[in-house]
Order: sequence, then C-alpha cells, then structure tokens
Amino acid sequence: MVLKGKTKITFHSGILTIGGTVIEIAYQDSHIFFDFGTEFRPELTLPDEQLQTLVDNGLVPNLNHVYDPRLNYLYQGNEDQTYRHTAVFLSHVHLDHSKMINYLDPAIPLYTLKESKDILNFLNREGDFLLPSPFEDKHVTRPMIGLEKNAMVQIGEIQVEVVPVDHDAYGASALLIRTPDAFLTYTGDLRLHGHNSEDTKRFCEKAKHTDVLMMEGVSISFPERVDDPTQIKILSEEDLIQQIVALVLANPHRQITFNGYPANILRFAKLIDASPREVVLEAKMAALILEVLGKQVPYYYLPSEQTIQQLDTQLEVSYESLLMDSSEYLFQVVEGFDKLMPQGLYIHSDAQPLGDFDPSYQVFLEMLAKQQIEFVRLACSGHAFPNDLKQIIAWIEPKCLVPIHTLHPEKLENPYGERILPHRGETLTL
Repeated sequence: MVLKGKTKITFHSGILTIGGTVIEIAYQDSHIFFDFGTEFRPELTLPDEQLQTLVDNGLVPNLNHVYDPRLNYLYQGNEDQTYRHTAVFLSHVHLDHSKMINYLDPAIPLYTLKESKDILNFLNREGDFLLPSPFEDKHVTRPMIGLEKNAMVQIGEIQVEVVPVDHDAYGASALLIRTPDAFLTYTGDLRLHGHNSEDTKRFCEKAKHTDVLMMEGVSISFPERVDDPTQIKILSEEDLIQQIVALVLANPHRQITFNGYPANILRFAKLIDASPREVVLEAKMAALILEVLGKQVPYYYLPSEQTIQQLDTQLEVSYESLLMDSSEYLFQVVEGFDKLMPQGLYIHSDAQPLGDFDPSYQVFLEMLAKQQIEFVRLACSGHAFPNDLKQIIAWIEPKCLVPIHTLHPEKLENPYGERILPHRGETLTL
C-alpha cells in the first residue's frame, strides 16, 4: 500500500503469532511504538533473558535507539534516521504487551492508562513479573505516565488518543493515531462480552472509517474445537459470575475457594457483589482493588505477611478461620493448598497456571487430587469471539484492515476496503 504522504507503519513483531506486538508509526522527525512485550515461546529453553538473547531468538525485535543504551545492545540494521520525538504506548498489562518495558531507554516516555500503570506496578511488586533492569533494584518498575481515559498525547506531529476498551486486563486501551496525512487505529486486545463492553462500542464509533485498522485476532487462531462435555461453557463475564454463584449455592456445606488473574479486577469486584457467601481476598489483592477501584473489601493475611496500612482493619478475616470454614466464606487462595480441607471445591478462574501449555499445570492438578479437592475450571476469554470480530469491523468500516496478534490473519476479511497481511519487519508507507 503506497499512497501520497509521509506516514510509515513498521510491523517489527506480533505478525503470525499471538503476542509480542511491537509496531512503529513514524512521521518525519517523530515516531511512536506500541506495545513493548515479548513473544511467549517456552519451548526454546533460553539460557537467560538478556536483551541480546531475546533479539537473537526473535522474541523481541531489532530496534534502533529505543533500548536502554547501558545494555550495550548493538543494532543490526541499516536505519540511519534520527528522531526528535519518540514515545512508547502500552495498551494493557499482559506480559506479551509489557514484559520488556524495563529494557526501554529511560529517556523515552512510556504512556498508558493510569489503571494499567497501577496494576503493572502491583504485579511487579516482587520484581518477578517484568524483565528486570540490571541497573536498578530488582523490584523497580520503570516510570510510566498514567493517563486519564480518552487522553490526547502529542508526540511531535503525531497525536495519540488513548481510548478504553473491554478486555480481561482492567485498564486496557486502544489507540487512535493521527498524523497530518493519516488516521490510524490500533485495537490492542478487546472484546464485546465483558463487563465494560460499552467501552469497546464507543471505541468503534471513534474509529469509524479509519484509514488503517490494526486489529487483534486471537480467537481465529485455532481450529474449531469439539465442546468438552466436562467443561462448563462460559458466554460472558456475567455468565461466569453466575456460574460461580450457582456452584456456591449447590454446595452449602463445603469449603469453597477460588483464584483468578489479578489484572482482571472487575471479576473479583463483581464476584464480591454477587456471591451468596462473603468473599475474602488475599490482602495484596484487596489492596489492589482499593488502589484502582477505591473499594474496601474483606481480606486476610497469609502467615508472616506484612500489614497493609490502607486496608480497613474491621474487614480483616483471620486465615485460621478461613481454613476451618465450610459454609460462610468463599475465599481466594494463592498458596497453602495443602492446608485446605479434604473434599473441598476449588474454582480456577484464569489463574496461574493458565493451562496445559504450562508444565506446572498438570503438577497443580495432581496436587489438588492428592488433597481430595475438586477442581472446577471457569474461564472467560479476554478476546473477541470470531463473530464479534466481524461486528467490530462492520462498526468501524476501515479503509484498510491489517490483522495482527493472530496465527491466521487470513481469516479476517474487510468488506469495506483493502486488507493487508504484512510480514514481520515490513514497512507500509501511507
């Protein structure tokens, strides 16, 4: 696609794969990047996660004047252009979009919605979520600029509007990018079946008739699967909450525990409101909900855990009473599964370990079976279902569609204009 103009899009990574999206938009002496994560390929069994190792194995792209210069990374390429204005934007906190931000040049500003900033700082509080900078304390997360929803950011002659969308990571956003000669849109990760689906619809209205729609397509990456009769089918986040409520009501005299992915804080908050039993969260999770949603919720401390001053002491429930309970509480369990009652019920709701691809998943299941604890998995995708992807395209009517973040981009069609399937490293000039 070559039109008159000066805007360029370079697809550094995130093509023909799920995750690791790094795209660059450049106009004259200004350029921006989004996102800044890594591909997930545990089968490579890398010796380390140093920047050069990641680049050599294709998990992160070869970029010039973007990584921390103290890393002594040598750019392998012919680009000699320099830019006066550079910035990086994060759509949300998932590792395939955020993992390498501590490798970013400290002089380059990093923008994201303030909710994503708060959650990312929480997830990396122990220094084991993001790749750590070798020049800082392990627990340090590099500075981010937390934005209000629909904030406008000017990077030279590139304007970026950060628009909230619904995803299973709270604080997720899409980007509306305007240069003097183009209107570009990046969806980030989004869906229509979450609690904030109206955010996605409002985003589509704002993106109407965009010149280029760079759109995720995770749900079209896999062949159609035969429904597993033992697996509870979940149609939406609200459906998931109701399924948990049904399990609680069906087991009035049984210890019931659960866990979920911390970034999906709305799931925790909605469960607290809907559950027939009092929901009690691990203290750090309760602190995150207070930080992001401003809501005090019941909590407990694990042994040897430090007191969190911001939490309401009247809402604390003792860990010992939870371990002995079989009727009053539904509590989040993050460790100490060996202390739970036999014959209990544990609800695994997109928590770690995430699935069969993780070697620790089967070990986890065997541990629960040994404890005689029933395992129920209730999962809800953070990505738009295939028909919803079509609906999003129909609402936006893009002049050009570029499917990304998917194994099968050819499955997404654009009835309203052109479709381009770029290669990794390819540059489009608009």
